[in-house]
This record gives sequence, structure tokens and C-alpha cells, in this order.
Amino acid sequence: MGKYMFYVYVLWSSKLKKRYIGSIDKVEKSLSEHNRGCNKFTKGGIPWLLIHKEEFFTKAEALRREKFLKSGQGRAWLDKQLSNIRRDAGVV
Repeated sequence: MGKYMFYVYVLWSSKLKKRYIGSIDKVEKSLSEHNRGCNKFTKGGIPWLLIHKEEFFTKAEALRREKFLKSGQGRAWLDKQLSNIRRDAGVV
């Protein structure tokens, strides 16, 4: 059982200066769909850049983590963890 199956991911839109947090089993497919305008919420922020990804064995674990990252504490944790990525990507 060495394979991860579910992911929580964080996208960044330089256009909107906003993050999008989601969970899914195929991150690359999801990123492609976001950048093709398939998601109503993210359509206006194209192009989206994948700036963070975490792997989980179960969908329930991924959903719990997604919920945390969308909370105030989770947003603060992301701000701290992604500060270098944000600078490098011009996301300040």
C-alpha cells in the first residue's frame, strides 16, 4: 500500500491575486480543467498555477485537510509555508 490516492491542492491566480484550495484524485487533470475554464468559480482567474499539493490515502483525510486549509488557521499556515513560493512566483 505505498501509493497515495487523494490530494489536496492549492492553486494561485496572479490575475485575481487569490488562492483556490481543492481536493481530488487526479491533480494534473483538475489543473487542466481549471485552466480550460471548466470550473465556474475559477474561470475568471486563468491561468492557475499549482503551488502546493499534499497526498492522502483516503478521500476522508483529504477532505479534512482541505477543510482545515480553508479555515483561518489553515490560511495562516499556508501563508507561512508558501512564503518562498509566493515570492518566487511573484505572488506577494
